[in-house]
Amino acid sequence: MKFLRRLLGSSEQPKDASIEDTMVGEPRVVTPATTWDQVGWATDVGQVRTHNEDALLVVGAYQEGGEALSPYRLSILADGMGGHRSGEVASALAARTVARHITQQVYLHVLSDEEHSSNQPSLSEVLVEAFNAANAIVAQTVPGGGTTLTVALLIGQRAHIAHVGDSRAYLVTDQELRQITRDHSLVDRLVEMGQLTVDEAANHPQKNVLYRAIGQSGVLDVDTFLVTISPGEHLLLCSDGLWGMLSEEDITRIVRTSSSNQIACNKLVEAANEAGGKDNITVILIDPPPED
Repeated sequence: MKFLRRLLGSSEQPKDASIEDTMVGEPRVVTPATTWDQVGWATDVGQVRTHNEDALLVVGAYQEGGEALSPYRLSILADGMGGHRSGEVASALAARTVARHITQQVYLHVLSDEEHSSNQPSLSEVLVEAFNAANAIVAQTVPGGGTTLTVALLIGQRAHIAHVGDSRAYLVTDQELRQITRDHSLVDRLVEMGQLTVDEAANHPQKNVLYRAIGQSGVLDVDTFLVTISPGEHLLLCSDGLWGMLSEEDITRIVRTSSSNQIACNKLVEAANEAGGKDNITVILIDPPPED
């Protein structure tokens, strides 16, 4: 596909074919193992909350035969905030808005085999535009509600990540769990300023208070990252219901010792619940496509 290759400066040509779009609460579509065994996801209300304010959405596409399209995987995780179920409305609305914007601005051009011109936005710009669209819609539709939002657009081995809030993206390697994103919480800011230690921040009464999230007024400041995922490594997206309950060592061990990404996600949720399950728990685990 000319549009995507010109946009990325890449000519990767993998072989598998599938399209899937799954939202929390909807039936999961079974696809060929050669395509989707590299992706797992799970979400759970936890042991304390009465309803799940997290939302996740996973979209993937491959072209079969002929001039192949680079694997396109869009993973979205949102952790809603607000009383009277405003949080779950905000998270679902943000996830769908971002998915729609990225699909329109990137994938529909790919399907049309359009040329990518120099005046069209980069992938990072598309992600930032998508976040600001979600921010405006949530602020207008769900006053008093809000949500974190962490998005990974994986094309080939490269993950284009955008983020606001305190959900997280990690890179899981053989040796470590490396945090890619930075929490937009008040205590994290105090740690950066040297006014709190990491241990003090973990038990601070305001550790979940955010200074940046979807649903705020005005233009949103969005963090973006570009990460290359090597074979054998994993990209992990999760809400604070996971990373707040399990140590980095436990997360790494579960991922590295599980026989598939879906089993790893199930075990991570189970372990977070066994540790107390104080919040909703959501996790997405993604591998890069196999190299040709």
